[in-house]
Amino acid sequence: MINTLIIEDEKTAADNLMRLLKLTKEPVNISAVLDSVEDSVNWFNGNQQPDLVFMDIHLKDGNSFSIFEKVSVTAPIVFITAYDDYLVKAFEQNSIEFLLKPIDEVAVLHTINKYKKLQQHFINRYDEVSVKNVPKAKRHRLIVKKGIEYQGILLEEVAYFFTEHKVTFLVTKQEKKYMLDQNLKELEEELDTTLFYRANRKYIVNINCIKSYRAFEKVKLVVDLTLPMNEDIIVSQENAGDFKKWMSDV
Repeated sequence: MINTLIIEDEKTAADNLMRLLKLTKEPVNISAVLDSVEDSVNWFNGNQQPDLVFMDIHLKDGNSFSIFEKVSVTAPIVFITAYDDYLVKAFEQNSIEFLLKPIDEVAVLHTINKYKKLQQHFINRYDEVSVKNVPKAKRHRLIVKKGIEYQGILLEEVAYFFTEHKVTFLVTKQEKKYMLDQNLKELEEELDTTLFYRANRKYIVNINCIKSYRAFEKVKLVVDLTLPMNEDIIVSQENAGDFKKWMSDV
């Protein structure tokens, strides 16, 4: 339902607009019909914003633009007038359309359709932003490959991930090695960051499997795991501070 407010001081014009809105066969509900600046200000102060406002520029007690000086109007507005002198000023407000009298069914239907398209656009944009802002659920299990078989491994059992010759592997706390179909970047986006840290391009480590870390070349760090390793895990100078903070915060 499109809750619509009409602000028009000519009764015949207001009646004609209501008739035209009915002819569109759109779900329009007329919340009120007002004919003055004073009544409009009082209405906005005492009611929720409508979905759409049809507003004549010249009212019986003044110019309708004075309404915006006295009350906040956030609803989209369709200005109606017999003159186009106020076109620029109209679009300084929340105007989505400017109709010149006399208006007809085609103009009103076009306006309603325009409102619906704009409404859907902003709903879609809101949904996109909402989805983007929803954090992805962190995974608790990964599917790994061992020979021709696949099996599930709980992430709490993983000591570290590493890549070698563009192939990704995980190693469990029991020193079992498995192949993965994902790369480290994809894994990094899905892992619990309180548990796992991307030490460098080659390794992601589990904090519960870190025995210690030490300075290396003054500004870098070497991470020692509780498992035997064939090479050092080096944290760069750029990430050394972040790594220390991660270790102390989790």
